[in-house]
Parts: sequence; structure tokens; C-alpha cells
Amino acid sequence: MAMVMESLNAFEIAQKQFDTAADFLKLDNGLSKVLRTPKRQLIVSIPTRMDDGSFNVFEGYRVQHSIARGPGKGGIRYHPDVSLDEVKALASWMTWKCATVNIPFGGAKGGVICNPKQMSQNELERMTRRFTSEISIIIGPEQDIPAPDVYTNAQTMAWIMDTYSMTKGYSALGVVTGKPLSIGGSEGRSEATARGCQFVIREAAKGLKLPLKGARVVVQGAGNAGSIVARLLHGDGAKVIAMSDSSGGIRNAGGLDPAKVMAHKGKTGTVQGYPESENITNAQLLETECEVLIPAALENQITMQNASRIKTKILAEAANGPTTPGADEVLHKNGIFLIPDILANAGGVTVSYFEWVQGLYSFFWDENEVNKHLERKMTQSFREVHSVATQYKVHMRTAAYILAVGRVAEATRVRGIYP
Repeated sequence: MAMVMESLNAFEIAQKQFDTAADFLKLDNGLSKVLRTPKRQLIVSIPTRMDDGSFNVFEGYRVQHSIARGPGKGGIRYHPDVSLDEVKALASWMTWKCATVNIPFGGAKGGVICNPKQMSQNELERMTRRFTSEISIIIGPEQDIPAPDVYTNAQTMAWIMDTYSMTKGYSALGVVTGKPLSIGGSEGRSEATARGCQFVIREAAKGLKLPLKGARVVVQGAGNAGSIVARLLHGDGAKVIAMSDSSGGIRNAGGLDPAKVMAHKGKTGTVQGYPESENITNAQLLETECEVLIPAALENQITMQNASRIKTKILAEAANGPTTPGADEVLHKNGIFLIPDILANAGGVTVSYFEWVQGLYSFFWDENEVNKHLERKMTQSFREVHSVATQYKVHMRTAAYILAVGRVAEATRVRGIYP
């Protein structure tokens, strides 16, 4: 049998997912063209003085996919493999993610091609500040609000907020989210992506009559989302049997303590070599039999090549775009319940929205209140997506897109095209 080749280009995948929903909604062809095209793409050069006195010029991007329902919203990633197509895909996923959980933002995303692991803190600061000044023509609390993403964090956001505020002459708390608490960050923001993922996994488990207590959980990726969701589900009584980071994974059928695994990674720089566990590859980790599989790393981890070997009941995408459209169909046929990225990891942008609101009002909530609002938003969104899945007889990804694309299409139609 001939091997089917599938595109792993993130933007082509994003457009394919959009087209599927547009067909179900019988969207007008002109409106479809508007919605599948990014509104604005900015490419900038970032001259940066390195610690040895030499200059390096990095390339950076900020893409705004849609601002029909509100300001652009989306992270900034620092990674050697950042490309314009990847940033366009991530910006469009942000549009659909914000619409899935029904918050008044459009989608945007940014990135810089660099290797942050080989840069000092001072070099990162100088690069970030120059990048901010280059994209400041299109960002702002009412225009487009960046947030942390791969290899960026609260400190990166503090530099962006400070640089932007310096050019304005006042402190603009709302220009970024994911900031440190001392300058208008929100309680609960650092755990929000993982907590949102936990809430939708609980809902899915309830629907499938699958007790989380004792359920075997496998987590790919030991960054913010992966490490925290492992810890939260461990707290729910689930048994985390495998974890990984970019260098490889570990497995123990008897269960791992995620907090201790992360302490080991903090000491050694990798989860591998953790006592009482066997070292495995990321590919082996994904194919480990479990009840809940959480890809929390990068795109295109589950493809048509390995989808038939995935043995889980619930697949919850804490990462953006970890599963290809071809793999979706295989998983669906095999009875795996998918919680798509634009729902499963929307906790981060939901609490970013809460942070933005708190910043605009300079009125801040405690963590309990943040988590209470987050749980209500995530469970309500899960139920809405699930009800669309039942109505259209489709899997959860297509259902989330039908819901999201319908909302953005309606906003675009009502507003009309100017002039």
C-alpha cells in the first residue's frame, strides 16, 4: 500500500481545519477568503548588541490574524525554528481559540528566530526591548496584547511592558499579559493553561464514565503546561506513568511523582535518569498505553505515521497543533476522545483575558476568584463544543472549529467590510 504523504506545514494544517468547519457552516466563499487570510503580517529586523560587543541581527514576526471580535491576542516565542508560516498558523489558532471560549479577543502571534538557550539574560533583554520597539507600531492594550509562549516568560513580558510604557510616557499595564504580579500580573496566570486542561479532562472523564482516580496519565513536554498539568492530575489521584522533555522521556508503570521529577530536571537539566524509571524516547512515550495522553510540547507530534499506535481513551492537547488532520481521522476511528488544542489549552488565554481586564480597571482578584471564573468558562466551553459535536456527528476538533468559525464569521458579517 502506498504511504500517504501529509503536509506538516502548520499554516496549511490550520487552513485545512478552517476549511472543514467552513464547509459544515456552508460559509459564503468571499467570507471564507476573508477569514482564512491573516489581517496583518509584520516582519522586523532586530539588531542586538551581544555581550562580546559584536552585533547580531535577528528576524522577528508579529501576525494579526483577525481582530473582528476584539484586540489581537497571542504569545511570542523565541526558537531557532520559528518561521512566518508557523506564526501565521499560531495566530489563526488563537483566533479560533478565543472564539471557542467566547472571550472578546482576536488572534495574533509573534516570534523571533533565535536560540535563547545560547543567549545570556542581558542579550535576551536587549533583543526583547529592540523587538518591542519594532512591533510597538501594531501592539497596545486596545490593539494587540502579547503573552509568553515557548522560551519566553514573565520576565520577557516585563521588558516588553517597560519598553512600550517608556515610549508612551505612562505605565501601560494592559499591553501584555503573563506579567510578574508586582507589575499587574494576575494571580493564577502561571498555572492557567494546565488548570484549564485539567478542568476539561475532568469533564471528558465524567462523560466517558472514566474515574480519574487511578487513571494512567502520560505527559509529553515538561514546560509550564506539561509539568503543571502532571502535578494537578497527580493531585486528582491519577497515576502519572510517563513524562518527557526535549531530550527524552521516562516511564514507570507504578507511577511517578511529577514534583520530584521536575526537581530532578532542575538539578540535572533533563527528566531522564530519574531513579526508579526507565529511559524512553518521545516516540515511545506517545505510544505508551494509558487513559489520558497529554501532548504538551511542539506541533506535529501525532501524525498519520504513528496515530494507529496511540493507545489512550482521552487525548488532551496542551500544546498547539500536536496532531495533524490525517491523524485526527485515525484517532476518531479508533474511538479516542480528542480534546482539541483550541479548547484544551485555552485556560492560558482565558486568564490572560482576566489579567487584561484587571489591568484596565486596576482592580485585582485573588487566586480563588480567578480559578472559579476559569473553571466556569472552561466547563461551559467544553459542554458547548460537545453539544456541537453531537449535533453535527463530528469529532471534538471539527466541533470546536464549527463553533469558533461561526462566531467570528457572524462578527465579520455584522461589521461588514470597510469601505
